[in-house]
Parts: sequence; structure tokens; C-alpha cells
Amino acid sequence: MDYIFAALKDAINLILSLDKEVSQVVRTSLKLSLISTFFAAVIGTPLGILISKIEFKGKYLLNTILNTLLSLPTVVLGLFVYSIISRQGLLGQYGLLYTNSGIVIGQVLLILPIVVALVRNAIHDIDEKMYKTAISLGATGQQQFRLLLSEARYGIVGALITSFGRVIGEVGISMMLGGNIRGYTRTITTAIAMETNKGRFSFGLALGIILLTISFIINFIIYYFQTGDSK
Repeated sequence: MDYIFAALKDAINLILSLDKEVSQVVRTSLKLSLISTFFAAVIGTPLGILISKIEFKGKYLLNTILNTLLSLPTVVLGLFVYSIISRQGLLGQYGLLYTNSGIVIGQVLLILPIVVALVRNAIHDIDEKMYKTAISLGATGQQQFRLLLSEARYGIVGALITSFGRVIGEVGISMMLGGNIRGYTRTITTAIAMETNKGRFSFGLALGIILLTISFIINFIIYYFQTGDSK
């Protein structure tokens, strides 16, 4: 127990003193997660709206595939992206492996199904009568789109926050595609895994506390939006 309390004390000191290495790792994680969430939002939000509002052949199959991808293991996706961006892969000439860009590609593919599925659900839950009323009153296509975004705003924001929480806590993709390079591609999760194995328990614990704090904030925000959406 004394060992644990001592490690906890050292971990808190690392956080409060804004340790340079800890800060670097946290900044890298936040930067990559925010960039990945942004691209997933730009791609996934319109797709979620289209899937929800447009009827087409094969929609049931597409939704089934989409729901399946929600539980896709990160190591499987990491292996798939690795085969594409490695030297012998389709995109090997661009040197994306073990770079921040490589991590972003993997993370975007990881959370894209989440964004699409949750946005789809948010749009689907909108009262269809209200939407049809707007159309009957002569609402233009742009006005209809704004109405959709306005009514589903809590669900859409919740989808993006959920995706951010998913991606900042993943380890498989960051390790496989980023290589855990110190000061460059090392994220919170990969640093925890490596530094704890090296015996730097206090350092790993400090990052664990930070990650837990971020997760708490994310869940608090999600709860806020879910509560606001139900009012």
C-alpha cells in the first residue's frame, strides 16, 4: 500500500508541476483526437443525415454493416490500415506509417461509423410531422436542412463527443500506426502501456489520472446534452 500511495503522490506532483513529458503526451493525444473527430464529423454527419432521410435499395444491409462496425476491434482496423500505408501497401509511397497522419487516418476510420450511426439515430428521432409541416409551408431545401440540424443538434453534438471519447482512449491504432515515438506520436494510452512496463508506474499513473479526468468530463457533457435533448 505504501508503494501505491507513494506512486500516487509522485503522479499528482507530475501533473501539478506540468511535467514537460506528461504535457507533451497529453497535447499530442488531444491534438490527434480533435483532428480525427473533426474529419469524422465532416464526413460522417452528412452521411448520417442521408442514410436516415433517403430510402434506397440495400439500406437495411448498409445499416447492418454500419452497426457491426461499431464494435470493430481497434487492432483489426489498425492491421488493415497498416497493410495500406506500409511501404509495400497501396499508399506506401506517401510515408504515412509511424506518423501523426497515419494515426489520424486510422482514428477517423474507427469513429466514422460511430458518427454516422449516432447522427442517423438523432435524425430518425425527429418528429416527422414537424418536418412535413415545414415542407408544406414552402420551406426550401436549405431551410429544411437547417431545421434538421437544429432539431437534432443535441444528438449530433453528443455523437461527436462520444466519438472523441472513443478515440482518445484507444491504444491499438495509435501503437500500430504511430509507433509510439517519443515526442512525436506517443499518446496517453501508448505512453501508459510502455512506461508502466518500463517500471515508471508514477508516470503511467499520472497519465491515467488525466485520461480518467478527460473521460469524466466527456461523460458529463454527453449526459448534459442527453438531458437537454429529452427536455
